[in-house]
Amino acid sequence: MSATVLLVEDEPQIQELVAVNLEHIGHKVLRAASAEEAEAAIRNALPDVLVLDWMLPGESGVAFARRLRADERTRELPILMLTARAMEQDKISGLEAGADDYLTKPFSPKELAARIKAVLRRRAPQLSGDAVEAEGLRLDPATKKVRVGDRRVALSPSEFRLLHFLMTHPGRIYSRAQLLDLVWGDHVFIEERTVDVHIRRLRKALEPTGHDRLIDTVRGSGYGFLTSY
Repeated sequence: MSATVLLVEDEPQIQELVAVNLEHIGHKVLRAASAEEAEAAIRNALPDVLVLDWMLPGESGVAFARRLRADERTRELPILMLTARAMEQDKISGLEAGADDYLTKPFSPKELAARIKAVLRRRAPQLSGDAVEAEGLRLDPATKKVRVGDRRVALSPSEFRLLHFLMTHPGRIYSRAQLLDLVWGDHVFIEERTVDVHIRRLRKALEPTGHDRLIDTVRGSGYGFLTSY
């Protein structure tokens, strides 16, 4: 699993320790020392997960988390909060502000990595690195391969990412704009109709095995992946 992590921590030594350990296991780490710096980074491009310190200069991590949850663009952003506050009420406050998980200082880098993976598995399963399967169609992010039994399904990188996202979010319909943001990234500026082209190619690739039927189209709304047929 490799993800883009935005680390918001104002203590240089802790920031360096966390960043180095996360980079060592394959994550790309962006750094910020305040909510203001983090907001600027998020405006540029959404990270995959936010590791957010509670105590920051200026706006607190809790207040920043509340603002992120109130914004449609960042409402689903996975947030893991770091804090020296160990009281139960503090943990409750952090979770109520919108944090997905809560880690008390001091903590081990291994535990942080495990918590990030768990948060991504819940909030962004397409980033967890786990293989997914539906009706004999198996997609493995580690090998970048899609198979039906012994038969390999050839897909372009974009089609692979699109299928991966749909398979890990079955039963929901996503608009073209949502798919562009969630699959290609909200910092990539391409036509919404590009999604239609990739859906057509994806269906064509899955057609020989009959799995094209699992790609759901709702006219005027968007695309999804059927949980059963």
